[in-house]
Amino acid sequence: MYTQHFGLTKKPFSLSPDPQFLYLSKKHKKTLTILQYGIMSQAGVTVVTGEIGSGKTTVIRHVLNVLGDECAVGLITNTHAAFGDLLSWVLQAFQIKERADNQADRYQLLLDFFQRLHNEQRRAILIVDDAQNMDTQTLKELCLLSNINIDSEVMVQLVLVGQPELIDKLKTPELIHFAQRISIEFHLTPLDYKETEQYIRHRMMISGGDADIFSRAVCAVIYYFTGGVPRLINNLCDLCLAFSYAEDELKVSLEVAIDVIKEKQTGGIVPLAVQKNEDGKKIKALVQEKYAIDLDHL
Repeated sequence: MYTQHFGLTKKPFSLSPDPQFLYLSKKHKKTLTILQYGIMSQAGVTVVTGEIGSGKTTVIRHVLNVLGDECAVGLITNTHAAFGDLLSWVLQAFQIKERADNQADRYQLLLDFFQRLHNEQRRAILIVDDAQNMDTQTLKELCLLSNINIDSEVMVQLVLVGQPELIDKLKTPELIHFAQRISIEFHLTPLDYKETEQYIRHRMMISGGDADIFSRAVCAVIYYFTGGVPRLINNLCDLCLAFSYAEDELKVSLEVAIDVIKEKQTGGIVPLAVQKNEDGKKIKALVQEKYAIDLDHL
C-alpha cells in the first residue's frame, strides 16, 4: 500500500523470515558462523537458541540457500505431536516418497537413504526449527538418529533451533545422553541500540528506499519499545510507514512513531518489550530533554 509512496520496490518490514533481508549484526554473524562451522566440521548435534522473533529462522533460511550439493538438507518446522511421528517428519523433510506402514519400515527407509548418500559421498543435515515444541519422548527418538554412523562417519547432522525452553528440556535427566552429544551451542540475543538503527536502515536500503526515512530519534524510540527484537522492530516500523502514508508524509516523524506506540500499548495483542538497560536509560533521558516526551507515560 505504501511502497510506491516511499519509492520502495518491496515491503521492508515483513514479519515472514526472508534471507534477502538478513542483517548480520555481531550476534547474527556469530550465529551464522557457528552454524556453518558445525556443518563443515560435521558436528553431530548443533543447538541454536534465541527469544521469539530474534532472527533464528532467517539465519537458517540463509544457510539453506548457500549449502552446496554435497549436502542433502531436510527441514522440519511442524514439531508438535499432533502433526505426526518423528520418522514420518524426517522422511517428508528429505522428500522420501516410498510408503511404509510401520515404524520399523520407516526407519529402514531412512537407513537406506543415508546409505545412498554415503555411497555418493554426500551428507544429510536435518534442521529442526521450533524444536522447543518437541516433547521429551520425541527428543529421545531424535537422539537415536545421531547413532546412525557408517565407518565412524556422521551420517546425519542434527541442527536444533528453538526458544530458550529448548535448553531447559535438554537439561532434564531424561535427555542427559542427548545433551552430551551436543557439539556446538549458541544463544542469539537481541540487537543493541546501534544495531537496531543499522538494522532499520539496512532493510530500507534493501527495499530500494531512503534509509533516512527513519530518523535517529525514531530509531531510538523504536529500540526503547522493542528491546532490539527484530520481529517487534519490523512490526513497529511497518506501522510507522503505514501511519506516515496516511498522513501523506515522506518521512516517519517522532510524533507518528509515538502514535504507533500508543496504539500498540492500548490495542496491541503482543506486548512491547521496553528496554531498561543503559542504552534505554540514555534514550529516555535524551527524548525527555530534547522533545519533552516522557516515554514511560505515553
